[in-house]
Formats: sequence, C-alpha cells, structure tokens
Amino acid sequence: MRRTPFGRIWPNVLAVVLCAGFLFPVYWMFSTAFKPNSDIIAETPVWFPTDATLGHFRKAVAAEHFWTLVRNSLTVTVSAVLLSLAIALCASFAIARMRFKGRRGFILAVMIAQMAPWEVMVIAIYLIVRDADLLNGLLPLTAFYMVMALPFTILMLRGFIAAVPEELEESAMVDGCTRPRAFLKVILPLLAPGLMATSLFGFITAWNEFPLVLILNKDPEAKTLPLWLSQFQTAFGDDWGATMAAASLFALPILVLFLFLQRKAVGGLTSGAVKG
Repeated sequence: MRRTPFGRIWPNVLAVVLCAGFLFPVYWMFSTAFKPNSDIIAETPVWFPTDATLGHFRKAVAAEHFWTLVRNSLTVTVSAVLLSLAIALCASFAIARMRFKGRRGFILAVMIAQMAPWEVMVIAIYLIVRDADLLNGLLPLTAFYMVMALPFTILMLRGFIAAVPEELEESAMVDGCTRPRAFLKVILPLLAPGLMATSLFGFITAWNEFPLVLILNKDPEAKTLPLWLSQFQTAFGDDWGATMAAASLFALPILVLFLFLQRKAVGGLTSGAVKG
C-alpha cells in the first residue's frame, strides 16, 4: 500500500511535539539558572535571560559541604554500579549458560525483585542499618544502591550472553583457554552495549536516589547531592535561582554520560530486550 503524504508527516510531527514536551522542562531549568531574580519572579514569563548571570551557580557551589557531597555521591554511585556489574556478570552467565536446579525459580525471584517498590522497605532497611551501627556511613548506601540496580542488570546481561553463540566459547576452550579466560576473551568484549546500557541505568538510579539517604544519613557531611537540592531556601521561600542552578549542576553528569553513551546504550536496551 502506498503511503499518503499525511501518513509520512504525522509521525514526525508527533515525534517533534513529544521531544519538545520532554526537553522544555530541561531548557526552563537551565535558563532559569542564568536569569536574574527580577526575571524569575516576573509576572510575565521571560523565555530567554535578558541579563545572564552566574551568581546563582556561585551561590550553589559555595553552599556548605558542597564538594564533600559531590565526593559522597560519586563514591556511592560508581561503587554501586561496579559492584552490580561484577555480580550480575557472574549471575547472568550462570543463568544463560548453565542448567541447574531452581534456575527458573531464581529468574522469577529476580523479576519479582525488579518489580518491588523499594520505598516501602525503607523502615526495615533503617532498622537493619541502625542495629549494625552503620548509620551516617557510605557503605550501607553503596550496598543498597547496588541491590536496587542488580535485578535489571542481571536480566539485561542474561539476554546478551544468551545471544552469544556457545560455539565461540567452546572453540576458545578447545584452543586451550579455560572457561573463565574464554569468558574474558570471547564473551565479555561482545557485552559492551549491554554493559553500557545497564551501567547507565544503575548510575541514574543511584545518583537520583533520595528517600534512603534521607533516612539513613542525618550527618550533614554524610549526605549526597539529592538532599543538597532541598537546602536553597530563604526566610521568604525558595531561592529558585540557586535551586535551578543546583539542579542544573546535579543533572549535568547524567546528561554528559547519556550523550556519551547514547548510541550503545539505546542499542543495548533494544538488543537485550529481544534476545535470550
């Protein structure tokens, strides 16, 4: 059937409208960060900063414990992502390549864990951490962020490993490689798109997490950047300029990481979703 001009145009128009709807809040956040206070509180919306200023960014960076919180966020996020990848590689390889009793039950348990709302377990997590005398520490945050990202990582990497022909691994073992070496030399290089997609998901999950650190870490120097966003207030209400500048700084690592990994990450998500 021949496609009409309308049939070719409307998907593009819809895509443009959706893209504009998703990008507008991001644009408004960044533009507000550069606006003077007079433009921010003006009754008529100011679409473009008339007199751009960096004062809001200077105020955000000068906030108490800023660089300590940056270090905390990077430490727990990167550690959680690396730990989840290391554990998920072993678990997904076992699921995809080995046949053992309880395999289906394990896969079902991983799927249930992926669907579990972690927010309802905050109180139980707090009691566990309190009884272990680990409040105000980065180790509990790292451990639980790793657990949050682990189910998705296992399910995604399982699909990628299952898509790699077993003959490649067997050929390497025939040539003298042990099974771990065959995995490192043959399978692991083919998992790059899946590793990037899952690491991006894990990074976003850990970087943006708010309820858990709010409950576990009360010490100002033990908090992370999501809590830092809530402190820009004055006696007259929220300081929206500083808040938007802080939000822009907070979102910048995610935007940079996504732009850097977008091709392989998107390809990894689609490939891992249909294979295995």
